Amino acid sequence: MKIICVGRNYTDHIKELENQRPENPVLFIKPDSSLILKNRPFFIPEFSNEIHYEVELIIKISRVGKHIQKKFSHKYYDYIGLGIDFTARDLQAQLKKNGLPWEKSKSFDGSCLVSEWIKKSEFEDLNNINFKLELNNNIVQNSNSSKMLWKIDELISYISKYFTLKIGDIIFTGTPSGVGKVNIGDELSGFIEEKRLFNLKVK
Repeated sequence: MKIICVGRNYTDHIKELENQRPENPVLFIKPDSSLILKNRPFFIPEFSNEIHYEVELIIKISRVGKHIQKKFSHKYYDYIGLGIDFTARDLQAQLKKNGLPWEKSKSFDGSCLVSEWIKKSEFEDLNNINFKLELNNNIVQNSNSSKMLWKIDELISYISKYFTLKIGDIIFTGTPSGVGKVNIGDELSGFIEEKRLFNLKVK
């Protein structure tokens, strides 16, 4: 199982981090060792003083596919959820400055939260899904899938050009604006529409 993440998929987040808008989706991979085990907290690693939360809509691949045409992408997933891509922002800035890969800042152990799943069939329009993240009961990220530069089916098609998608793979579709730092003692809660899909403590 692999976790494929999309960067810079919301214009407001691109502006927030003063990045350039890409011509194609920006992709990176998290290993399975980055997953936070069920009912476990997120532990701030000792190598960073600036860990940021990034909430994202996620999908779980349900069949094997390669070079998938966009019109067939909908056949390759049945479930949608929420995830957090924890990022060591200070380390990432240093790596980017030196033209180096991001993996140490994005793919470290315990850097990936995956929520419970909702059947795709429960949504009337997959390009109009509201989702939000609360930090200590205050809304910090609040967006809608309509604001994605590349929608879910486009991402599946694009990703499958480079990586064979397998059953159980997870795609993180990108984060909107509002990312910020977490501290010991914080509590994060994620919602799709009004349904809470996760509650996570920071230690």
